[in-house]
Amino acid sequence: MPDTAEHRFPCHTCGADLRFDPQTMQLVCDHCGATEAVDENPWKSGAMRELDFQAAIAEKIPDSEFEETRVTSCENCGAQVEFLDEEHAKECPFCATPLVIGTGAHRQIKPKGVLPFAIPEGDARKAMNKWLGRLWFAPNGLQQFARAGRQMQGIYVPYWTFDADTKSTYRGQRGDAYTEMRMVSVVVNGKRTMQSRPVTKIRWSRVSGRVARFFDDVLVLASHSLPKKHTDAIAPWDLSALEPYAPEYLAGFRAEGYAVDLEDAFTEAREIMDRRIVRDVKFDIGGDRQRIDELHTTVADVTFKHVLLPVWLAAYKYRGESYRFVVNARTGAVSGERPYSTIKIVFAVILAVLGIGTAAILAAYFQQT
Repeated sequence: MPDTAEHRFPCHTCGADLRFDPQTMQLVCDHCGATEAVDENPWKSGAMRELDFQAAIAEKIPDSEFEETRVTSCENCGAQVEFLDEEHAKECPFCATPLVIGTGAHRQIKPKGVLPFAIPEGDARKAMNKWLGRLWFAPNGLQQFARAGRQMQGIYVPYWTFDADTKSTYRGQRGDAYTEMRMVSVVVNGKRTMQSRPVTKIRWSRVSGRVARFFDDVLVLASHSLPKKHTDAIAPWDLSALEPYAPEYLAGFRAEGYAVDLEDAFTEAREIMDRRIVRDVKFDIGGDRQRIDELHTTVADVTFKHVLLPVWLAAYKYRGESYRFVVNARTGAVSGERPYSTIKIVFAVILAVLGIGTAAILAAYFQQT
């Protein structure tokens, strides 16, 4: 039976729960101030070994690569949120919908890597408030509600990464631009006349060739709870700083279970790879323009891993709607959802009309004088 991770670590001094502190990169006790150096833990020397994709699809990876977690699915946004055993009622951190915790266990592939939090909650809040200050037409009520001092949630969001060795063959056409002079009809000083002008044309020639690329850590979001436009907006992620997974990094934070299965994630990864391969082929063709008539790619040695990336999240209910603000807990990049204030928009339109009208009146006055 796979182990169930609880992500709680008692303080050796007073017994209170330790939490991972992004500023010191240590486990700290908020009750007595004791600290524990994460670097001293034996798991630190472990490697992030990739798993074989085909073996996983055929369900031939060992049970030791799986774990059971206690999660609840939010009916509103679909988040798979992990909870501790003693928790029975919570609010979904992704959309602020009240949840009643079930008792079901979720069997999933263990995370192999984790990108630890680097920005503390206070700095994330400052970044969010600065971002909110740039939203011209957001209702004042939302900004006041969001800035009311409510604590942001530290969440580890699930992702898949894929490695693959690809080889592609192509047939296409290379377009080389050249210029020739042509007589064209133009109007000069109100009279139509013929003049010689340069015209750009393309000379096409047939080409074929091969390209190869090894893809390392193609990143695919494994969550449905956060809109992809928001997670894309707070990218990139410094994946070179990934650490081998250890529950100590999750102390004091929440983790979301993955909701996108491995096969669907690889389909998206292939789309990312294919776009990169098309760019490689066009570069290989060269010239000024390129046409790809045929492209065949073989993919080999596909491996993957499940990783957790950190975000600070604030979810608010405003007039019955959920609004989310997400902050990259490594870089401070912010994205979120916002409503528009009809009153502010109408007022801005009125001001604009008045401004245009005033400018027209002043222009007419100065022309008369």
